[in-house]
Amino acid sequence: MDLGLKDRVYVVTGATRGLGNAAARELVADGAKVVLTGRDEERVAAAAAELGPDAVGVAVDNADAEAPGRLVAAAREAFGRFDGVLVSVGGPPAGFVADITDEQWRAAFESVFLGAVRLARVAAAELDEGGVIGFVLSGSVHEPIPGLTISNGLRPGLAGFAKSLADELGPRGIRVVGLLPARIDTDRVRELDALSADPEATRAANESRIPLRRYGRPEEFGRAAAFLLSPAASYLTGVMLPVDGGMRHGF
Repeated sequence: MDLGLKDRVYVVTGATRGLGNAAARELVADGAKVVLTGRDEERVAAAAAELGPDAVGVAVDNADAEAPGRLVAAAREAFGRFDGVLVSVGGPPAGFVADITDEQWRAAFESVFLGAVRLARVAAAELDEGGVIGFVLSGSVHEPIPGLTISNGLRPGLAGFAKSLADELGPRGIRVVGLLPARIDTDRVRELDALSADPEATRAANESRIPLRRYGRPEEFGRAAAFLLSPAASYLTGVMLPVDGGMRHGF
């Protein structure tokens, strides 16, 4: 199936590793060009070099108010166009309600929530018909995850923002989509498992609750993201797609 990605240009944030990197890889593999971001300049340069000439890296922090404009400009300068953005940020720190400080809430809000809102707002002003704005969210949109209180607080609100944005941009032919990963086998998920006394037992317990009985592979998430961002998904907007092996049991 031709997804129609050839020569389309996307900004993918948080793409030096994890889910953002998986999405960038699959976009490039299907013929797209990407501007990938991260906070560490060396990691950004290495990730872009690994993807080859169809990728450029820009070191920015999602919390920086100037970042959205820089990224759209970088896409146009490097590849001559701008077709969409996938907003992915590293997960906020784990912790329970009593352990999380105001400063941690503020920092996470700036990066996870407000940074995403800013980027979506700038992208919406720059995109033409056929453009797309995607958000990497979490299964916590539907059900809180124990020990991830900050994520549980911010991700559902961002999903609500995405739904509102889909309604507003639909008449202009611009789509808004979300992805809801659960246990994808990334460094972040392995780090969360490692917080337990027995990481292997924790993983086994998690896998037992997944109908497919395994963690997802990053490339499986990346392919789902590439499809949702592609012209092949041209009649999908306002959707929140679980990429979770069936872990969410509700409709």
